[in-house]
Amino acid sequence: MLKTACQEQLLPGDTLQQKWEFAQSAGFDAIELRAKGDHHFRGRLPELRAALKDGVVMPTVCVDMLHFFGAFDDAQRRDAVEQMKSQLSVIAEIGGRGAQTPASYGMFSRRLPPFEPPRGEEEERAVLLEGLTELGEHARKEGVHLYLEPLNRYEDHMVNRLEQAVDLIRAVGLDSVRIGIDSYHMNIEEADPAGAILEAAPYIGHAQVSDSNRFQPGAGHLDWPAWLAALHTVGYDGYLAAECRLTGDPVEAVRSIPGFLRRSGA
Repeated sequence: MLKTACQEQLLPGDTLQQKWEFAQSAGFDAIELRAKGDHHFRGRLPELRAALKDGVVMPTVCVDMLHFFGAFDDAQRRDAVEQMKSQLSVIAEIGGRGAQTPASYGMFSRRLPPFEPPRGEEEERAVLLEGLTELGEHARKEGVHLYLEPLNRYEDHMVNRLEQAVDLIRAVGLDSVRIGIDSYHMNIEEADPAGAILEAAPYIGHAQVSDSNRFQPGAGHLDWPAWLAALHTVGYDGYLAAECRLTGDPVEAVRSIPGFLRRSGA
């Protein structure tokens, strides 16, 4: 049975310990952390250490920054790399598995005017490989993974499909760089989401879940049995981390997720 996690902002409670108590009662196996920029995550180390001591399971962290390692601006790109290095070090310090990030978010879309980004494809590939290599080497040194998340075409113009992430990871050549798949983005970009999982299997390190409409699993039309069966087939042993919006009563919506995923095949 695949393990489930819930991002911390979705869980009721004022502390990680209170959130963990609810998460366990709902059937979750872990909490996925969120990391803001400006080294905010490192500033949380006392809180994280205390939660770890109290038994809170925190295997992964997902970034929540204003810019990312694929930024057009050199200074923003450099800052994003340093922020990610810090987040990888923090998640390593609390015994976690890794950190998930897209190449960019909301920076540019080929689906909206002016349609052509200011960088050419060769330059963009060079920027992505440079960032992934530096972050991957840091992750390897820390004993954790960097999870590259493909986003849909409206949120990122560079890495949208699993095959694109695989191509970059092969070029980087570091086992510390894996794909962080997201069911919502895959629903938009992959013609066959389950088939894409099978094709990218050796490179998948983490999985985030939400339904076709970005609400909690079970609130949309995604083919969960097929999606989850593909993960079972490839022997995925990580977490299914709920990263979603909520419809209906928020507490009951969060509480419904582990049971729904189990009934659907997790």
